[in-house]
Amino acid sequence: MNTKPDFLQLDGAAAEPLYRQIYTRFRNAIADGLLPPDARIPSARALALELGLARGTVEAAYSLLVAEGYVETRGQAGTVVTPALARHAATATPSARARKQPASASPTTASSNRPFQMGLPALDAFPRKVWARLAARAVRATQPDDMASPPFFGEPALRTAIATYLNLSRGIQCSPSQVFITSGYRNTLELITRALLQPGDSVWVEDPGFPPTSELLTHAGMKLAPVAVDAEGLVVSHGVATAPRARAAVVTPAHQCSLCVTLSLPRRLALLDWAAQADAWIVEDDYDGEYRYASRPLPALQSLDRDGRVLYAGTFSKVLFPALRLAYLVVPPAQVPRFEQVSQTFGGGGPVLTQTIVSDFMNEGHFARHIQRMRRLYAERRQIAAQGLDAVLSKHLHIDPQPGGMHLVLRMKGRHTDRALAERMRQDGMAALALSERTVLPHAASALLLGFTNIDTPQRARELGKRILRLL
Repeated sequence: MNTKPDFLQLDGAAAEPLYRQIYTRFRNAIADGLLPPDARIPSARALALELGLARGTVEAAYSLLVAEGYVETRGQAGTVVTPALARHAATATPSARARKQPASASPTTASSNRPFQMGLPALDAFPRKVWARLAARAVRATQPDDMASPPFFGEPALRTAIATYLNLSRGIQCSPSQVFITSGYRNTLELITRALLQPGDSVWVEDPGFPPTSELLTHAGMKLAPVAVDAEGLVVSHGVATAPRARAAVVTPAHQCSLCVTLSLPRRLALLDWAAQADAWIVEDDYDGEYRYASRPLPALQSLDRDGRVLYAGTFSKVLFPALRLAYLVVPPAQVPRFEQVSQTFGGGGPVLTQTIVSDFMNEGHFARHIQRMRRLYAERRQIAAQGLDAVLSKHLHIDPQPGGMHLVLRMKGRHTDRALAERMRQDGMAALALSERTVLPHAASALLLGFTNIDTPQRARELGKRILRLL
């Protein structure tokens, strides 16, 4: 008799111990509703026999689940999912909290790791042991001077490490003095608006695009000029026709957010020409440019800039983990004094200790190796997710081909609407974004945007596909 649950697929080659993998799989299954309250789980002996593991390994996982209140033992009646979770789901797990959010809650602000969460790296594959070792060393090496006020522009060692990395991997020729450390993309954009723009200035934004960009620019007093996006990225001619005197353009050339298309070379050159002629600025948001699967990552748009009009915004949220709250901005040489002045008032580069750990992580080669591993892993997980979802949903949804990125674009077929389905998915405990919610121009396409980085098995992909199918 097969007693192993469908969701319990273990990875013997993973760094995470097997008992932790079992614990995590059960916890996620409970949070996602695959194991409802009162559901009976296999005995430790039966599951150990099914998995080919020592009984103590399974018992260690079960002990954690019992200690944290996910399951309870009933003697000869076996072990069941705690019935009280049905009444107290809001405090059970982060995933359960996500299901209890009101329908109007913004899916981009959810803090939990739900299936299809956008922008969330594969945290299970992060080299935590290496990170912990570097962190412990940095703490031990802390001196009194390190506990004083941090540098306004960022730790010199980290600025140097970023400049070196960008020169080698993104084709950006810059010096450490051009690199400014920030506390995230929002802080980066705030520095740019305060340094170079004035309230009332018109700014190009991609349509569909990244909602926080529009929100921040609007709060800063800017006038948004939506510019259409097609298969070659930003339609520069549309921007020139509708807002030729805009003072800036915020673009995502590597993988357009939200369609994941790449800005073509003719469009890149046209955008640079417009900026030079209009005396405008280009903000290049390169949020996940490292993750390209069809070929090597493309050089950054900034590498083509000969007039000092491009500001390059990078982040560690996608390549390391979001909780770092660490990003960076590369400004043209002529603008360094202005950004130094503004950063003394509005800069927020994060704790010195965190910056030290990241710089050591980069300088010792762990950063480059991690990106290479994740690029291979994401290519595999993208294929797993796409094939698993397509096997279940091909009659209702079509998955766009794309060269890279961290999410899938599922086009709706027939009369299905992306907003209604996305809302039902969120209520069902999954993460989902509707493409039509990210556009203000007419004739918005209907599609779902789903992150795939944490879908690790074909079984998991098919299970999630079946949940979506039920909602359809």
